[in-house]
Amino acid sequence: MSPFTWPVRVYYEDTDAGGVVFYANYLKFFERARTEMLRAMGYEQDRLIAEQGIIFVVRSVQVDYLLPARFNELLQVSANVSIAKKASLTFEQIITRDNAVLTSGVIRIACLDANTMRPKAIPEILLEQLTHEH
Repeated sequence: MSPFTWPVRVYYEDTDAGGVVFYANYLKFFERARTEMLRAMGYEQDRLIAEQGIIFVVRSVQVDYLLPARFNELLQVSANVSIAKKASLTFEQIITRDNAVLTSGVIRIACLDANTMRPKAIPEILLEQLTHEH
């Protein structure tokens, strides 16, 4: 399966005083790619809350910063489900610029009941699509 990719432009607000992307903003880029991956599959997160009663939350993050990204660069952010369990997903994500890997991350996502905030099974059809489409 090939990973889903999403283009992200680095805005001035994404950078620090040194002109490079502030380290925490890479997490925002990862989040955008995961959200757009769901959207491309036909799932809006607000509708998942309203119709399925589930939310996805970050459980843990491991990030390696290899090369800096700078203002106005166009980046590619990938999202690929590497482990799918009943109520959690592990994504392997990479941020590249011109095929150079800038940042890599492993993000574990938990599926929770939107009301109780307790673990809840990912709907079967969504789990099937997440593990076979990208």
